[in-house]
Amino acid sequence: MKLDTDSIDNAVLALLHLGLHDGARAWMSFDWDALARLHEKGYITDPVGKAKAVTFTAEGLRESERLLGTLFGKADQ
Repeated sequence: MKLDTDSIDNAVLALLHLGLHDGARAWMSFDWDALARLHEKGYITDPVGKAKAVTFTAEGLRESERLLGTLFGKADQ
């Protein structure tokens, strides 16, 4: 099966927002390939290292919040 890595990256970016702490930091407990792609796209700092968290760029923080609502938000009823 061929996977849509852009869709995976969008979901990971949105889910990273759930682990947000200390302003723009998020716990990084996701697939390393997806995290590397998000870094290449300019949404997060380099995930390679000893830290257990990454830092969102300003654009990444905005986009992660938007995707969280788009992918997982419920419409008000």
